[in-house]
Amino acid sequence: MARLNGKTAVITGGTSGIGFATARLFLEEGARVIVTGQNETRLQEAAQKLGDNASPVLANVKNLAELDRLAERVAEIFGSIDVLFVNAGVAKVAPFKQVTEARFDEEMAINLKGAFFTVQKLEPVMKDGGSIILTTTCLDQTAMMGESVYSASKAAVRSLARSFSLELLDRKIRVNAIAPGAIETPIWSKIEMPQEAMEQAAQQVIARTPAGRFGKPEEIAKAVLFLASDDSSFMLGEEILVDGGWATL
Repeated sequence: MARLNGKTAVITGGTSGIGFATARLFLEEGARVIVTGQNETRLQEAAQKLGDNASPVLANVKNLAELDRLAERVAEIFGSIDVLFVNAGVAKVAPFKQVTEARFDEEMAINLKGAFFTVQKLEPVMKDGGSIILTTTCLDQTAMMGESVYSASKAAVRSLARSFSLELLDRKIRVNAIAPGAIETPIWSKIEMPQEAMEQAAQQVIARTPAGRFGKPEEIAKAVLFLASDDSSFMLGEEILVDGGWATL
């Protein structure tokens, strides 16, 4: 039996990478899904690939007015939802001495502020007993050169999994986090780095990962499915590492 049969879900940052792979898996498992993105063309392309049970909604998580409109659209399309996957995020690479205030604010606005207010705005349209999954990173448990702001933003999101869990106990809404390692997603192409430096960085990442490779979005999606389904019904405020051993070995 499909583990999300008859369920409804919202996935932010659902046009590519982990978000898209999760949306596809949720659909295969019987759910109806709303995917969000901030680029209309990519959003429509993703929705077309996902099929009739996927609804696209344009939303930039930095903009609270757009999150309000997202909540309104969720209510219009589904009435209420069972699962919220807070996945929209960005990673920028820079030594901490070179981080500008604008870059700091941008990363925090998307990764932390965006995650916080996505949950705040969509919690009212969630059913009691639902599941919220936050995307963090294995770097909230270790460190990597040039990723101080990204790591800090995601460490804060990991903290939110605990705080939200406590505050939503009365509604029996479970909040957990998924912590990917290095995954083959378009986020790498968005990092501002020359191609040669990017290739060197990729080799360094592989060398540091005990599994000896990048992970695949589908591998993260399977862990998200576990947290979204009743299989994880006794989990609250937890974070699951899916990082090829990066932070553990």
